[in-house]
Amino acid sequence: MWKNEKGFTLIEMLIVLLVISVLLIITIPNLSQNTENIRNKGCDALKVTVEAQLEAYQVENNAVPTIDELESGDYIKTKECPDGTSLTIVDGKVVEAAGE
Repeated sequence: MWKNEKGFTLIEMLIVLLVISVLLIITIPNLSQNTENIRNKGCDALKVTVEAQLEAYQVENNAVPTIDELESGDYIKTKECPDGTSLTIVDGKVVEAAGE
């Protein structure tokens, strides 16, 4: 009488879609929160890199450079953090630019 038809029923498909929707609802807000943390850590990592290149410039040139001299001399590629904050050099130390 009944043929053995293989496949998913409508109820099974709806349950699968419900499970996928719940997983997406849970993960998307977590990704947004982690993006902010990654940007902040990216700025910290850039500061460490710029400090290392600052020391390399000082060893090679016996002078304290500006952030623009480091960038134009190919010591660093950018002076801007992933979150948009600019870095500068004050008294031989790398700091976030004022007013950012």
